[in-house]
Amino acid sequence: MKNKWSEKNAKEFVSKHGATAGNSVALLAYATRLVGSEPGLALHGGGNTSIKATVKTMAGGSAALFVKASGLALDSIGPSGFVCLDLAYVKKFRQLRSISDSGMANEFRTHLLQQSDATASVETLMHAFLDKPCIIHTHPAAVLALCNREGGEKTVSEALGKNVAVLPYADAGLALGRAVSDTVQKKKDARAVVVMHHGLITWGAGPKQAYDDTIELVSRAEAYLKKSRSRELPVVNDTPVETAWKRYAAVAPMLRGLLSPDSGDPDNPHDKISLAPLISEEVLGLLGANGAKELFCTAPLTPDYCVRTKSYPLWIDNPNFSDGNAFRRQCAEAVASFSEMYASRIKKYSSTKIQTASPGFDALPRVVFIPGLGAVCAAKNPKRAVAVADITEQALFVKRNIFETGGTYKALAESHLFEMEFRGFQVAKMKSGNAPLGGAAALVTGAAGAIGSGICEALLELGCSLMVTDLAGDRLDAMAKALKATHGNRVAHAPLDVTDSSSVASAFETAIKVFGGLDIVIVNAGLAHVSPLVEMDVEAFRRLERVNIDGTLNLLAEAGRLFRAQNTGGDIVLVSTKNVFAPGAKFGAYSATKAAAHQLGRIASLEFAEMGVRVNMVSPDAVFSHGATKSGLWQQVGPDRMKARGLDEKGLEEYYRQRNLLKAKVTARHVANAVLFFVTHQTPTTGATIPVDGGLPDATPR
Repeated sequence: MKNKWSEKNAKEFVSKHGATAGNSVALLAYATRLVGSEPGLALHGGGNTSIKATVKTMAGGSAALFVKASGLALDSIGPSGFVCLDLAYVKKFRQLRSISDSGMANEFRTHLLQQSDATASVETLMHAFLDKPCIIHTHPAAVLALCNREGGEKTVSEALGKNVAVLPYADAGLALGRAVSDTVQKKKDARAVVVMHHGLITWGAGPKQAYDDTIELVSRAEAYLKKSRSRELPVVNDTPVETAWKRYAAVAPMLRGLLSPDSGDPDNPHDKISLAPLISEEVLGLLGANGAKELFCTAPLTPDYCVRTKSYPLWIDNPNFSDGNAFRRQCAEAVASFSEMYASRIKKYSSTKIQTASPGFDALPRVVFIPGLGAVCAAKNPKRAVAVADITEQALFVKRNIFETGGTYKALAESHLFEMEFRGFQVAKMKSGNAPLGGAAALVTGAAGAIGSGICEALLELGCSLMVTDLAGDRLDAMAKALKATHGNRVAHAPLDVTDSSSVASAFETAIKVFGGLDIVIVNAGLAHVSPLVEMDVEAFRRLERVNIDGTLNLLAEAGRLFRAQNTGGDIVLVSTKNVFAPGAKFGAYSATKAAAHQLGRIASLEFAEMGVRVNMVSPDAVFSHGATKSGLWQQVGPDRMKARGLDEKGLEEYYRQRNLLKAKVTARHVANAVLFFVTHQTPTTGATIPVDGGLPDATPR
């Protein structure tokens, strides 16, 4: 484990933040980021840090505890990510016999010394009771490999030394705080504490000393494991990675459907989820090893992870990849059996904590191990799915490490696992940040154009994940890069030529690999052509047919196949045109081919309804640009329209504004809002068209 502390970087961080947050808190934030940036120390919000300081209040100086807020990621935290509590008051909790999570959260909230919307960590009491200036608590993989085994207490002492105290697992909160504090008071030479099945606690006079000790002890654990390796896990793998990815692309929509919980909302019958696969030679080898199910299909390394991964994964025995229908039955039966088992175990360990923290609960697995394919991880959005995958991958390697160093993996008692999974503090982390389209995934064609880019931005604003597609080239690449800079791994992109069914299938396959499937398909790509009928070049007409008609058919067919496999409904929205209802002179090729596409959409609404798929149309008029993105259609037809009317570009836009009843400038955002109306299921509607034209009586759908 490399020590990444840099005095230069630390000073720069303090210089930037110290004036507003205080130097000690700024330095703590720097140390916390170092911890969070190392997966071997902490994964996705796991772990917490604190520092004790004095803050000025109107009544004078007060002893304060700055502790990491619940649910925040350590690798990106700033000084504002620490909740400032009245330390003297919080210390009084030590005298309590018990306290509920809601009571503890309320007391934290009402005893802030600095305003904050965040909630202090569930492990705040440990930081308060332990009489040390700065504390770092992590879940290092190497330390968990020492303590999550039979005889782990002895192994930890052998590896880390007698001056590291070892405690049995204690419930996070009052019990853990008391246990750690009591132990350190009794063991005067203790330099750190390891809590079994939980993690490492270090401290120091300041953040640097606490960080240095963390790195030293974890490095010691790694060295001990390396020299203790005495056997190898008998790995068996006859599946090439490429084959595993092909299998995943074929079955992911089906798996996504099986893992999508029922919502209880008739307008949105299923909660949307994202999938993140773990597919590599190493993972395939581990899942193919002799005894792999018994070793890996066990509880998480620490109960902190249960809220993301659930208390157990699902294992698919002897998967039948050669028969798609048989494999679907295998998976459906396995998921149903898992859900029944999980629900019965929750009932067995039911408590007030579980009952009050479980609205929207489901008993579906979050991790599915499939030998010959890999691990499939599920969550409410791509970021959380990746977190589940990272935690699962770490668990595989730690459990293998325990085996190969002669140990036997020892899981925490089920009662602790289920209690932690449903604790209010934990559940609150997963509820935060849920958006109207969170978990949903969309594919947009013609995304680099004016209307397409407007639709993409609107979908992303509502939390949707997005596959951005257009013809290969700089426009697509530039747009995808800009969206990814803002929205991260919720955005992916792929070249797509709608006239080529193999290109369409390839883009859908990319979406499946990235998100696990799709919920929304926006058919937006289209071509225009200006010519009177008597001069119409037939090949030009056919070019529009290939894009506007064949392209629509290709997309509808591919979307229908995916939605059928997924079996959770879906939405298709066609960007049609007012020319379907009110065609224009010299616009015969465009009007006719878009009318055919529109009719295909209406037919799809009839055929796809039995799958719960809604197919609707939006019918815009004269969208010239979206920000700096010019409309490709108007770049084609604009010069002719300007010449015919003797107008420049601005004059043409004004002409189209003046011709509608509302005298409205129609924008890409207006079109996007109509799309959002359909895909957010404001009404139970399919086969309908929304005009987005400011009011054109001749173009009103009839």
